[in-house]
Amino acid sequence: MNESSAASDLSPFLRPAPWKRAPRTGRARIRRSSIGREHRHLGRRGLAIGIDIGGTKVAAGVVDAEGNILSESRRSTPGRDPRAVEEVIVELVRELGAVHRIRSVGIGAAGWMDLDGGTVLFSPHLAWRNEPLRDNLQRLLKRPVYLTNDADAAAWAEWRFGAGQGESRLVAITLGTGIGGAMVLDGRIERGRFGVAGEFGHQIIMPGGHRCQCGNRGCWEQYASGNALGREARILAQANSPVAQELLKAVDGNPDLITGAIVTELALSGDPASREAIEDIGEWLGLGLANLAAALDPGLFVIGGGLCSAGDLLLAPARRAFARNLTGRGFRPAAGIELAALGPNAGLIGAADLSRVSSRLRG
Repeated sequence: MNESSAASDLSPFLRPAPWKRAPRTGRARIRRSSIGREHRHLGRRGLAIGIDIGGTKVAAGVVDAEGNILSESRRSTPGRDPRAVEEVIVELVRELGAVHRIRSVGIGAAGWMDLDGGTVLFSPHLAWRNEPLRDNLQRLLKRPVYLTNDADAAAWAEWRFGAGQGESRLVAITLGTGIGGAMVLDGRIERGRFGVAGEFGHQIIMPGGHRCQCGNRGCWEQYASGNALGREARILAQANSPVAQELLKAVDGNPDLITGAIVTELALSGDPASREAIEDIGEWLGLGLANLAAALDPGLFVIGGGLCSAGDLLLAPARRAFARNLTGRGFRPAAGIELAALGPNAGLIGAADLSRVSSRLRG
């Protein structure tokens, strides 16, 4: 394979952004204000289907070049059978493709993909182990298929159409059961040398702390996630603390039923104990962001996921803790911290758009 044909096969994960290859000004860099205009020229051909595969549902949508969802469809995730999941994907694409003329399909799923984007190395929700998913689906669908991690897809969507527009170095954090993450740097997704970058939730922030599912102790997601919020509230309620009475009332006196979502709902309605619990989570969030800023120096953190429904109850303490713990504080520019704009559809939108961009870049 010659150099020109090899370059044409590279995906947005590996290939330099178009304006990096041929900057209009003739300089190595362009101003940040230009990036928002330039990246809108990517992937303008046709419609694409984005598919977001979760542990309980498979969501699909037809997405145009401006990031708008034109139609949607959903199915329950069919257990852990890889072949059954492929059948559901084919069914959804055929259903949506019967109404719209589709150019390509993007798949976003939790797990590790190889750098070529053809194989799922490991997925926590499904029994995918070294699964050649892209080739399987392209054979079944007779269309170009793009495979990506769900956090990468969501980060790309926020950079293209959401809260990260115009930012040259974006770090996206997803707060849910755990903590997911992704980076968009100078118009490309950064996945690291082996394709598994972005596991920010597993930075060890409290040595010897709570045991994490990954096997380590003290991971960030054990202190700044929805699971962490629910656990801390349950501990408070199990102690029958007088400040936990609203929490106990919400679950008919059974503290084992308290979840992060319940705590967030009570906090938004004004319960002081729930607000205090979210503030604690926000402080841990800000501390972890300060660590990431020291290592990565982004211009913006975009925070998404279910826990973000708490809004400023979460972000205000996070920003304070970030400013207090930032290395070189007072003598350096600091990244912004903003809520994601696209909500639960970010992964679907990003997967569709990446499939369109990849298709165009490959010519």
